[in-house]
Amino acid sequence: MLGFFLTTLATALSLLIVDLAVPGVDLANFPAAMIAALAIGLINSSIKPILSALSMPLNFLTLGLFSFVVNGLCFWLAAVLVPGFSVQGLIAFLLGPVVLTFVSTLLNRYFAERNPDINIKTEA
Repeated sequence: MLGFFLTTLATALSLLIVDLAVPGVDLANFPAAMIAALAIGLINSSIKPILSALSMPLNFLTLGLFSFVVNGLCFWLAAVLVPGFSVQGLIAFLLGPVVLTFVSTLLNRYFAERNPDINIKTEA
């Protein structure tokens, strides 16, 4: 349970950094970031595998670049579902998930090194 909380916290903190770094991504406050982190986790575990499977031919034709579109769709869907979180523009749509993954991975690894007894997912 603590591992789930730390992963969600790392994702929420990463979203706040994405809010600062990527134009077009707006978060109202920290509770909105926590809810958005939960929504992103649920979307990535339920809807993203379906989208990835359906887009496999396009992904093959674009040599994997269509994965950025799938990530952007999942990121945008979370923004649609969570009040206080918005994604506007192509840069935010494509760059937001990339920055989120990078920062979230760094924070999750930090938490995993500080708490080796807890099972923490190290990938966003």
